[in-house]
Amino acid sequence: MKKIVSFGEIMGRLSPPGYGRIVQADSLNLTFGGGEANVTAALAHWGIPAAHVTKFPDNEMGRAATAYFRKVGVDMSFVNYGGNRLGLYFTEFGAAMRPSKVVYDRADSSFAHMHPNEFNWVEILEDAQWFHWTGITPAISDSAAQAVKKAIKTANEMGITVSADVNYRKNLWQYGKSVQDVMPELIEGCDIIVCGKGDAEDILNIVPDGSTKSGFESMCRQIMARFPRLKKIINTKRGQISASANTLSAMGFDGENLIKTETVEISQIVDRIGGGDAFMAGYIYGNVMGMDEKDSLRFGVAASALKHTIEGDINLSNLDEVELVLSGDLTGRLKR
Repeated sequence: MKKIVSFGEIMGRLSPPGYGRIVQADSLNLTFGGGEANVTAALAHWGIPAAHVTKFPDNEMGRAATAYFRKVGVDMSFVNYGGNRLGLYFTEFGAAMRPSKVVYDRADSSFAHMHPNEFNWVEILEDAQWFHWTGITPAISDSAAQAVKKAIKTANEMGITVSADVNYRKNLWQYGKSVQDVMPELIEGCDIIVCGKGDAEDILNIVPDGSTKSGFESMCRQIMARFPRLKKIINTKRGQISASANTLSAMGFDGENLIKTETVEISQIVDRIGGGDAFMAGYIYGNVMGMDEKDSLRFGVAASALKHTIEGDINLSNLDEVELVLSGDLTGRLKR
């Protein structure tokens, strides 16, 4: 099977044990994560060949981050080393009515200061079937935006499927260009995007126009008219009962059909960070394994729901656990 390739920053993640707050912590647990790498890590865990491309400082932190993802089977042979520091983020886990919080410390990271030409995308994408990126990468720096542009162009020339979670993070766009300046050109090279109504308005100035019963479908039709390469637009829908309990479903539009999944209830959240990445990994898994569109979306929802029960950024659920959720068994009954 040909490999899945992702590109983006990996950061160190520091969090108090349990549900402690940062202000009261006298120790912090260290793991690593990044939106794109979380996707390929889940796929590698499920036995799909997967590689991640990034840049780390050439020090113990960079080597530790590399080892962390290699441990779950991600090919990290295309990592470049250099620059001064690994980006960090601090998180505390919410409970009941208290929300989780994230504080970023990622300015001037090695990834942000990469040279846009330092990755050989023809070599990297050899024997690849899918390339995935997110809207976080071009938000980090102009050089990162140029690098992902080169990757998309190469993938298009090589006939590789390109997907993006276009998520808009307003506070990241600090280098002089706006999201509207950069993202449309990158979306032009995509076959599949994850996009909600808020992102469509912020990035593309597209809002539902009332032409269809579904606001999501209206949004999708306008986006596809503007970007004719796009074949599918997908998104999740989260119901926020509390920080400890959510509901999750997904929808997709393929140019003709609006597809919706059933809703899964997540009654006890352990860690919701990486839930969207787990959904994307599950959706990609469904596609490369030949599932139809609805089953691919359902697989993504089940995988994401399980990620909420696992500490850390990476979804380490097993395929049989995903299948159990798909069957409707949410009991968490002890397995012997």
